[in-house]
Amino acid sequence: MKAITIKDIARELGISVSTVSRALQNHPDISEQTKELVRECAHRLHYKPNLMASNLRTSKNTTIGVVIPELNHHFFASVLDGIEQTANDAGYNILICQSSEQVEKEEQNIQMLLNSRVAGILVGISKETIHLQHLQDIIDSGIPLVLYDRPCPSLLCDQVVSDDYAGAYNAVEYLIQTGCKRIMYFSSPMQLEVAHRRYQGWRDAILHYGLSIDNGAILTCDTRAQAIIETPNVMKGIEKPDAIFCVNDNCAAGVLYAAQILGLRIPEDISICGFSDAPLCRTSSPMLTTVEQHGQEIGQRAMQRLLKRLEGDQRIVRTEMVATDLIVRETTR
Repeated sequence: MKAITIKDIARELGISVSTVSRALQNHPDISEQTKELVRECAHRLHYKPNLMASNLRTSKNTTIGVVIPELNHHFFASVLDGIEQTANDAGYNILICQSSEQVEKEEQNIQMLLNSRVAGILVGISKETIHLQHLQDIIDSGIPLVLYDRPCPSLLCDQVVSDDYAGAYNAVEYLIQTGCKRIMYFSSPMQLEVAHRRYQGWRDAILHYGLSIDNGAILTCDTRAQAIIETPNVMKGIEKPDAIFCVNDNCAAGVLYAAQILGLRIPEDISICGFSDAPLCRTSSPMLTTVEQHGQEIGQRAMQRLLKRLEGDQRIVRTEMVATDLIVRETTR
């Protein structure tokens, strides 16, 4: 479908292109009646302004690039909501790119944003991202970069992340305090810093309470589909777990489904805890215990950090930790 331009609005109303342009910019020489006519026509024709061209004309760049791993993921959607609200309140627009958890798409997204000369870039890295040169390219270009949710300690830029270690530690501590002794960790690949930090919290809680970590206590399994396949396998073992701590809620939902198919009592036979507090935690039966990450706050604070850089803040880069909360529901004792 052909994009609507100000020429189409001018043709529709029988006025000049320059009049339409000035009306859309709220120019004082244009009457309120004409402005209203132009705005109504623009809305009716679904006109979308060319943000890049507008930035060039006004000499102020008001477009922020955002790379998001998954648009249909509850947590990232809430992060994006916080970013967008904060950006709009400050007079900025956002240009959203989705990597679909693929590093190749992430690299393409970032190159496109650099070519578009956006004012700043916010990135949630993909699960596949190991090499960081494409992110370093942003820093080297002089464009402010802020990472959100998934930290990269080796990258010299501002980062806003969940306190994954404390979230995991508190969740596993609760499982132990309610009588669990063999707690498995269903993890994302360990190259992902969030998975490693949650592993450290899981491990330290277990060791602090004098419990042992058995061989096979950690399994790379971070999707619902994988959890449905793997849960029956781990429950067949001689030393089967009495709790599974999952790196995310989709994985926890898969464990719950598989456990119910196996006829296990929840939480009497197996306790289950997720991470993120997606809506599915409240709609599942029984409702899932999980760790709330406060995605909207992460988005707001990441955007606020970027705005500070755009305003000329030259202070040393820093990582901000957003506290998590354990939400106890029905899948734990």
